[in-house]
Amino acid sequence: MTYAKTREFRVELQEVSQFARVLSHPARLTILEYLSRSCTCKSGDISEAIPLSRTTVSQHLQELKALDVIRSEVRGTCVNYHIHYEKLDEIKSRIAAYFEYLNELKCQCDF
Repeated sequence: MTYAKTREFRVELQEVSQFARVLSHPARLTILEYLSRSCTCKSGDISEAIPLSRTTVSQHLQELKALDVIRSEVRGTCVNYHIHYEKLDEIKSRIAAYFEYLNELKCQCDF
């Protein structure tokens, strides 16, 4: 039986890695910037503002939703998206804590 080797790594490393993977795409960062300026909007608004098709925007929105960085709200036939700032703060804290941990581990090398 095969399983993902990521299971062999500490949970906090898996979480930081997942955050980094989702946030590593420039389209997703652009979507977050757009939502930050707009407060809330529909996916169609995003695809009009950045050079991506509605389908591509939708895929990126799903990645961001899966990480809980954005949330959606259905209003009639529209789905509005907004940033979940508390989750962004959590991600920022966990990534910062990881880099602090690396600093604590650093050896005193002469090069």
